[in-house]
Amino acid sequence: MKALLKNYHQSPRKVRLVADLIRGKSVPAARKALMYLPKKSSPAISKLLDSALANARAVGNAPEQLFVKTITVDKGTVMRRVRPFARGRSGTLRKTMSIVRLELGMSTASAKIPRAKKPAK
Repeated sequence: MKALLKNYHQSPRKVRLVADLIRGKSVPAARKALMYLPKKSSPAISKLLDSALANARAVGNAPEQLFVKTITVDKGTVMRRVRPFARGRSGTLRKTMSIVRLELGMSTASAKIPRAKKPAK
């Protein structure tokens, strides 16, 4: 129940803002949050979530019981471009890409065992 997005054309710092928002949420709650979030990376992460959900369905898991277990955003490849600056000089622009890894986990809300209370002293 994993999915991977490689070479996404946005810096990891900006993508992490969206990833931090859905980390630990259930799949329906994460979908709803991504639908209304006005960030450039939210549609791409939404597609990644759908891909991980399709992988989970192939194994036989119900989407209502799944949650975003881990989502990490790492630095990908760097495109280097040259831009002219003042006095005939040139400078390098670095366009960093992102690698996003998403893993879904099964929620164990129904399998929680109540703790025994400690006796009062």
